[in-house]
Amino acid sequence: MPEPTDPRLAEGETVRHTFRPDRGVYLRDNAWMAAVAMAGGMAILWLMGNPHVWTGAIGGLAAIALRAWYLSDEEFAVQWLLTDTRLLGPNERVVRLGEITKLNKMASTVQIITSTGDKHLMKYQGNRDDTIRRLQSAAGLGAPE
Repeated sequence: MPEPTDPRLAEGETVRHTFRPDRGVYLRDNAWMAAVAMAGGMAILWLMGNPHVWTGAIGGLAAIALRAWYLSDEEFAVQWLLTDTRLLGPNERVVRLGEITKLNKMASTVQIITSTGDKHLMKYQGNRDDTIRRLQSAAGLGAPE
């Protein structure tokens, strides 16, 4: 696989790793959201005294399925490039490795917090722990808390 090219790469800067969303994780996370939406829809209809509680499940499933389908192209286009000095993300996000102060686990997402308080999310990571390990190593951070 050829090394990714990005116009933001400085001369001599090399890409160490590319992080992309995992399709299986995306589908699993959306399935969980659908289950919660289905239960929530049914609970609301039950509390309202609606005799057709089952329609809440259909509505919740349809809402999350439509959302997942609509956002999938955008989510799968996202990639983060880990270079020897920076982390380059979508929408012109650039994080110097020395500015990373904390990495948090949030389901399949890795939250990156910088010394200036900026927060970035790397969503739908297939191996969240490996992502954190690579970022910790590159940024010179210790083991996770």
